[in-house]
Amino acid sequence: MNICLFKPEEIGLPLSAKDERGEHIIKILHKKEGDTFSAGVINGRAGKALITKIENSQIYFDFSPESEGKPLYPLKMIIGFPRPIQLKRLLRDIAALGVCQVHLTGTELGEKSYMQSNLVEHGTAYQMLVDGTVQAAGTHVPELFLHKTLKECIESPELSGGNELKLCLDNINPTGSLRGVMEARTEKPEGVVAAIGSERGWTENERRLLENSGYLRTGMGPRIMRTETAATVSASVISAWMGWLE
Repeated sequence: MNICLFKPEEIGLPLSAKDERGEHIIKILHKKEGDTFSAGVINGRAGKALITKIENSQIYFDFSPESEGKPLYPLKMIIGFPRPIQLKRLLRDIAALGVCQVHLTGTELGEKSYMQSNLVEHGTAYQMLVDGTVQAAGTHVPELFLHKTLKECIESPELSGGNELKLCLDNINPTGSLRGVMEARTEKPEGVVAAIGSERGWTENERRLLENSGYLRTGMGPRIMRTETAATVSASVISAWMGWLE
């Protein structure tokens, strides 16, 4: 943990030493009364927490905000539902990279059973986004959206407007490389939307749907990547081009 995050209602209340965060503070960071640790409010401010007392397996602390937290980047990612085990890693990693929205969608070639996973229903998917945020020592957690179909996804209010560069990652028949398409622009866009298919890729119908909605079909070389790898690599390439990694 590079930062301990708390819900707004947890600020001012003692933290159980048996809580995952409490165990980290005591057993990993070896903090004691009078010490401070990095803390923040989920989707809120970041700062320091002073341990005022440790008693009866409870950690009492005072939180002092110091900043508004690291802002998320205007990068939205459309992801065809991957295998559940891939989804966990994917969400954690792209949250660490600072994407602002994640849109999980069913696709025509995607395995339908993946969408029935209880990862989202039981809050595991959100927790992976929180874990990625903690890894980055941030406080702002990406928004998570679920869509049954790609059409429903790209027509959603969060994706249908704005002056954003829309990219469709496609290793079958790209019209240009991801980097080449971006560098051909004369100026940087307000934000970027990147669409990545499920493990079997896009159908011709989905390609037409994306193109008709303004998405430019791009690729990242001839090698076929897992959905989680393609998501992380493309987010990194886009972030570097936008200047967010400087």
